[in-house]
Amino acid sequence: MKRLLKRFVPKEVFSLYHLALAILGTVIYGLPGRKMVVIGVTGTKGKTSAANFIWAALQSSGFKTGIITTANIRIGDKEVLNKYHMTMPGRFVIQRLLSDMVKAGCTHVVVETTSEGIKQFRHIGVFYDIAVFTNLTPEHLDSHGGSFEEYKRMKGKLFASLNSGTRKNILGQTVEKVSIVNSDSEYAEFFLSFPADRKITYGFESSAEFQASQVREEESKVSFELGSEKYEINIAGEFNVLNALPAVVIAKLFDAERDDIQKGFDELAVIPGRMEFINEGQAFKVVVDYAHEKESMGKLLKIGRKLAGEKGKLMVLLGAEGGGRDKRKRFEMGELAGVLADFVVVSSVDPYDDDPMKIADDIANAAKEKGKTLNKDLFVVLDRREGVKKALGLAKAGDVVLITGKGAEQSIIERGVRTPWDDRAVTREELKKL
Repeated sequence: MKRLLKRFVPKEVFSLYHLALAILGTVIYGLPGRKMVVIGVTGTKGKTSAANFIWAALQSSGFKTGIITTANIRIGDKEVLNKYHMTMPGRFVIQRLLSDMVKAGCTHVVVETTSEGIKQFRHIGVFYDIAVFTNLTPEHLDSHGGSFEEYKRMKGKLFASLNSGTRKNILGQTVEKVSIVNSDSEYAEFFLSFPADRKITYGFESSAEFQASQVREEESKVSFELGSEKYEINIAGEFNVLNALPAVVIAKLFDAERDDIQKGFDELAVIPGRMEFINEGQAFKVVVDYAHEKESMGKLLKIGRKLAGEKGKLMVLLGAEGGGRDKRKRFEMGELAGVLADFVVVSSVDPYDDDPMKIADDIANAAKEKGKTLNKDLFVVLDRREGVKKALGLAKAGDVVLITGKGAEQSIIERGVRTPWDDRAVTREELKKL
């Protein structure tokens, strides 16, 4: 029905509809965003991880904090998984969540903010004070007319929104409007071009105001230095340093001490579905991760190779969404898996109304072009549980299995039917059966 309406109803009408809902939801729930420091995190990758690091640093520094992300929703210490199958829930839901946070005594909230959410005006009435930019690569372009420039422009609206409205007074202090930008990105200047009371950069390069150095990566943790201070995070992957840096920046904006920030990092042992190790006593390593496009898949596969070492084999289960999502990533991910993994299992993610076999074939054919052979080191198993079972069954002692594409998502959508699902739970169940 929704697709049918989109064919016949002008886009402008849909835009007015989304805007009206955003304003109505904000009014009904009493403008809760006005009563907290609101931190928006946008970019292509790392948003969920960055939001959780920010939550951890603020919460441990004495600020009751909420978050709304693709993976999880937190109100202070209470956490639930995001069941809505969208990063930014609908206008009424997001306002209700913000209202619940205010009632629970939260003074800060971190909202993972997507280009699609901005396009549908879900950011209206959230009242951002701090905007964080992680990175930008081509993704979700079909939602923006196939235009990368439009995708970038939509992300920029978060930063443009900072300069509107009055400055809040939270905990007896006026809250500045602050832009926090990854200066390693080639698009940093675009996001720094919007007006703000303060503009702060972070990254690995020397031009960053907050520059991470002396990065040391171990199997399940990473340490780094920031000036004279040393930090350690319990989430694997050197790239997660870039996700943790905004947390240090923001906590220090509110006069947090290094030890309090580190305490938060120490207590953040798991970000649901983000480099999450699953251990049921098996002789090989299993990681569930949300990686679902070229950049994140490439980084994850390289980490998997490191974990496997010289003797271990690397298995990866992957797939791609339907529903008008960017088809190019099917081929890109298939090629990467074909080169970097020893065994590739292609399965369904969220086909929506698309043919799941066509999606799987696109990925498998790309892996074939990189040397994989069907039913030898390449398998197509559409049923996702059977796909997980196949990937785990291929592994021997010392190997590494990567279960990718959904992370902590709580459902699979096919032909309009939403079926409960959790990669982590299913992986645990199948490991126990081995």
